[in-house]
Amino acid sequence: MVLQDVLYKVPIRSVAGATSVAVNDLQLDSRKVRPGAAFIAVKGAAADGHQFIEKAIENGAAAVICETWPAQLKEQVVYVQVENSAAAAGYMADNFFERPSGRVKLVGVTGTNGKTTIATLLYKLFTRLGYQCGLLSTVENRIAGQVLEATHTTPDAISLNRLLKQMADEGCTHVFMETSSHAVHQHRVAGLQYAGGIFSNITHDHLDYHKTFDEYIRVKKAFFDSLPAAAFAVSNADDKRGTVMLQNTNAKKYYYSLKTVADFKGKILDNGLNGLQMTINEVEVHFRLIGEFNAYNLLAVYGAALCLGEDKQEVLTALSELTGAEGRFDYRVSANDRVMAIVDYAHTPDALLNVLATIKKLRKGFEQVITVVGCGGDRDKTKRPLMAAVACEHSDRVIFTSDNPRTEDPEQIIRDMEEGLPAAYKRKYISITDRKEAIKTAISLAQKEDIILVAGKGHEKYQEIKGVRSPFDDKEMITEFFELLNK
Repeated sequence: MVLQDVLYKVPIRSVAGATSVAVNDLQLDSRKVRPGAAFIAVKGAAADGHQFIEKAIENGAAAVICETWPAQLKEQVVYVQVENSAAAAGYMADNFFERPSGRVKLVGVTGTNGKTTIATLLYKLFTRLGYQCGLLSTVENRIAGQVLEATHTTPDAISLNRLLKQMADEGCTHVFMETSSHAVHQHRVAGLQYAGGIFSNITHDHLDYHKTFDEYIRVKKAFFDSLPAAAFAVSNADDKRGTVMLQNTNAKKYYYSLKTVADFKGKILDNGLNGLQMTINEVEVHFRLIGEFNAYNLLAVYGAALCLGEDKQEVLTALSELTGAEGRFDYRVSANDRVMAIVDYAHTPDALLNVLATIKKLRKGFEQVITVVGCGGDRDKTKRPLMAAVACEHSDRVIFTSDNPRTEDPEQIIRDMEEGLPAAYKRKYISITDRKEAIKTAISLAQKEDIILVAGKGHEKYQEIKGVRSPFDDKEMITEFFELLNK
């Protein structure tokens, strides 16, 4: 494709060379550049792509897209100076892959908690309704029935558009995608044509990146501000920022709620181990999912499906048969003592509170709740004592352990969690740095029909310690220790 066409809609400051040159690939990583590619130098959090322009040219780059000129310009290379390289990458990828998001109905799901479940339920629902669908989520990416490993909640702009093109080429009509605040802020979704957007909720998270809660809100809101008039926007009316999110959007606005008047109104009739009995817009339905947080997720999915033109009765019938995403209130029950062990991705104070509140409603009154919880390293440190306090307040016993320490000292993370806890809580918890040992201890402490929550990692199949990822699966650990108990 000719570079000039690839640059359509990109704000350009200046050009050195002829944009009539052909480019056969786009790359953000200089190591992956091959002859004829365009290299886009992006200033990232960890590295600045401008430092690797020479390497990209050595590898055969035909064009370089950058914000600041290199010290020397090579005659055989076309240089394009742009206002923002990250945003340019989004528009260029959209052009290069022939605007794939416009060939499908793309729905973005954003919010602190619930993104994965909502996106996964939409994928499962529309697949059951007979459509070929794509899924882009934290847990996995899917193209129709094919499963691809997910490395980021939202991939980089080039990978994202390449995936969308593959989905469109393989006949997908709908794509459901988690749209993280990082992706919006880093312009990974620039140039995409959304058919709709969904807001779940916003709580304390990612302040290591966004620095302030107001900035986190602003970035989330920017996604809805960018939606076109032809799109729809579905928001949670029960979240105090649910209306703020849609304040300036041009999209058609819809709200869902359990507590107030809304376009998509739900009411929980029964919430137990057998699932949720609810009314949605006055139609009574039984769902296999458990918990109030899942009632909100189901309302969001129902609302989006109707906005996409589906029949409400068919939607409710299909939804009633679906299960949620892996690692979201994912439970096992031991054979002999009927101990329930729940694995959940809850890694924010609010998400942990929601899961523990759901567990509280499942209790018959005599069971202990034992929570195993940690906090990720190299992430927002301010939530560590909040997570610890929530766990202690709503559990009978708590074990503080490692999550993904990454490059931090695991024991220091636990000390951060313990800091400032009231004396009354100190009698409730113990600290075991080794996560496997912590899970084993929780199971050994459990009596008949007790409930264990293993929080923080959910679907993840690894643990990252000192920058090294090793295989680790909470569900496998639980299964292994349950089998030992049953022998």
